[in-house]
Amino acid sequence: MKITEYIQQASKTLFSFEILPPLKGQSLKELCEGIEPLMEFKPPFVDVTYHREEFIYKKHPNGLLEKISTKKRPGTVGICAALMNRFKVEAVPHLLCGGFTREETENALIDLNFIGVQNILALRGDAPKSEGKFIPEPDGHAYTKDLVKQIVGMNQGKYLHEETETGFHTDFCVGVAGYPEKHFEAPNLKSDLRYLKEKVDAGAEYIVTQMFFDNQKFFDFTRKVREMGIDIPIIPGIKPITTLSQINMLPRTFFLDLPDALMDELEKCKTNAEVKEVGIRWAIQQSKELVKHGVPVLHYYTMSKADATYRIAKEVF
Repeated sequence: MKITEYIQQASKTLFSFEILPPLKGQSLKELCEGIEPLMEFKPPFVDVTYHREEFIYKKHPNGLLEKISTKKRPGTVGICAALMNRFKVEAVPHLLCGGFTREETENALIDLNFIGVQNILALRGDAPKSEGKFIPEPDGHAYTKDLVKQIVGMNQGKYLHEETETGFHTDFCVGVAGYPEKHFEAPNLKSDLRYLKEKVDAGAEYIVTQMFFDNQKFFDFTRKVREMGIDIPIIPGIKPITTLSQINMLPRTFFLDLPDALMDELEKCKTNAEVKEVGIRWAIQQSKELVKHGVPVLHYYTMSKADATYRIAKEVF
């Protein structure tokens, strides 16, 4: 079933979460055991991130460097199939512009359609660590709006190498990302909202936000989105801070601010355990306020670790 249909049929705020594909060498059994406690809260869908290939350079005795592709995590398509089979839950794969040609995108969508996936989160993706800026693949998409258009085109039976509609239609519900504190590459929030509108006009049917720690920023973002005439569901993304390193890493990596009240509490912490307690309490407070505000879904970034999210959900759902 489509995410939009779950939202339309729900009588209360729904629970969902995102996982990372496990590192290579880890088993499906470990992944499933890690997230199984969260199934208690009956998530209608689980997001599965995609990690593009990375490159290392191997130096040969003659001094030449060989560029070698590495992939640290198993394929998102297979994980989606496994989750759907094991938990009878909708799996929502992330599909990126970065690292894909249009043909590879079409092939991935054909595979996902074949296994029964009905929802896609379309993202541009970040630049590899070895590159200073995002560079699309030759014959790939530079912008999320173009990826959305390709997915919508397949829903209409339009494939890359066909002169006319094939008659074989996919039926994907497409989500896109929103940034309450703006995407770091956008000059300001107004321009970022314009880019969001372009993704919606291309066919996006729901929005999932980047994590944030100040609900007022989400409320302001939602108001501005609505003022632009965008009326699709907006799903807030929540991430509890659980380690000392995340206090500096999350703002630096995701270009967001931590509220003064949260920082006042975090600065008192000496251990990861103390930070985790503060982070969980803050996320519970955030979640309860968002539920009162009537958000359709609360979406948690778990990093495939269920314990903190479980404790939050136990208090909220």
